[in-house]
Amino acid sequence: MTGTVLRGRVLTFVQEPTGSDDTSSYRYWEDGAVFINDGKIVAVGDYHERNIAGASVIDHRPHLILPGLIDTHVHYPQMQVIGSYAGALLEWLNKYTFVEEQRFADRRHAERIAARFFDELIRHGTTTAVAYCSVHKGSAEAFFAEAARRDMLMIGGKVMMDRNAPEALRDTPQSGYDDTKALIADWHDQGRAKYAITPRFAITSSPEQMEMAEALVREFPDCYVQTHLSENMAEIEFAKELYPNLGDYTGIYERYHLLGPKTLLGHSIHLSHREAEVLANTRSVAVFCPTSNLFIGSGLFDYARLHERGVRIAVATDVGGGTSYSMLKTLDEGYKVLQLRGQRLSPLNSFYLMTLGNARALSLEGTIGSIAPGADADLVVLDSGATPQMALRMEAVESLSNELFLLQTCGDDRAVAEVYVAGKPLKSGLAAAA
Repeated sequence: MTGTVLRGRVLTFVQEPTGSDDTSSYRYWEDGAVFINDGKIVAVGDYHERNIAGASVIDHRPHLILPGLIDTHVHYPQMQVIGSYAGALLEWLNKYTFVEEQRFADRRHAERIAARFFDELIRHGTTTAVAYCSVHKGSAEAFFAEAARRDMLMIGGKVMMDRNAPEALRDTPQSGYDDTKALIADWHDQGRAKYAITPRFAITSSPEQMEMAEALVREFPDCYVQTHLSENMAEIEFAKELYPNLGDYTGIYERYHLLGPKTLLGHSIHLSHREAEVLANTRSVAVFCPTSNLFIGSGLFDYARLHERGVRIAVATDVGGGTSYSMLKTLDEGYKVLQLRGQRLSPLNSFYLMTLGNARALSLEGTIGSIAPGADADLVVLDSGATPQMALRMEAVESLSNELFLLQTCGDDRAVAEVYVAGKPLKSGLAAAA
């Protein structure tokens, strides 16, 4: 067999775990082999039961090989906003975020930050992300160009916002429509790129702009939609003041037909029973952003209630309101959020969410999120003994589930030994270039 074989402890999920001991939810090979050729996974199984003649073997033992991690909500123009002190969401937006995003009118600045953004994703083991760009068309062009250069499967879109923001960050209903349509033509399904129609949130889009977003969704039904929903109580009240006849926040997006299986609704914390039912019925995705919700003080995501009602759930960093690019750290904080709610999130469920779960939320199962024949060869290699503390703890770890929990609790970019994108090692390349 020609191509490359990655040897190591291979783990991939096949279904959502029902608890911490659900061994039927995953496939695990203690001495496994992942066969890669032309950017795709050709086969996976036990190393000693496979014919590796003619293949180049890269030995990652004793590390774990998993599907590349997936981040479903992140703001790449906010890299230089992380760690900005503010009391709540709207203050944080006005004092820091909207100021910083104005710099993306400069294409050179957008290109520089896009390059640094993808460096951080790779450093932390993330191979696919769903990103908000700034209002500037050039920011989205810089984002997609950098993703194409690295052959990464990325979803993104220029934000549409025509009110309640600085003049330099406002488009118009028509220009937002025109720029989005042009970006879709240039980038959607070109290589591995996919486009997300992106009205930032109801507060920053007039009814006229929401109608334009609705028109775009009607014209391009295979594109994604991303926006924010019910993150903060003051935000919710402001949205209801701006759209007084629509009942609740979710009703705004419902009115303009922006909900559906490819709609990603960042935060979705303070949802009424009616709103949860609408999300479930439309198959829209509620995106859990724990580090951001804690940092900005927005609230505690009610995972169990939404899950029981059949709402599809994804998990995300939400950088720069979120405080880490690491999906490991994100699920560490997610575990704590749910502990405060009296809910449990097992290590198996955490790693399912950041791989196959998020792939399913993006309707990309079979392409990313799993190690299986025909899937894209986007993979992460994790070192459970990456730090002295972790190595000491590993001496007493007796199960795969506990090892995953250690990675989630104590791991960060140091625990990411290598990252493969379309079969090519990228993290080691970053180290070599440094």
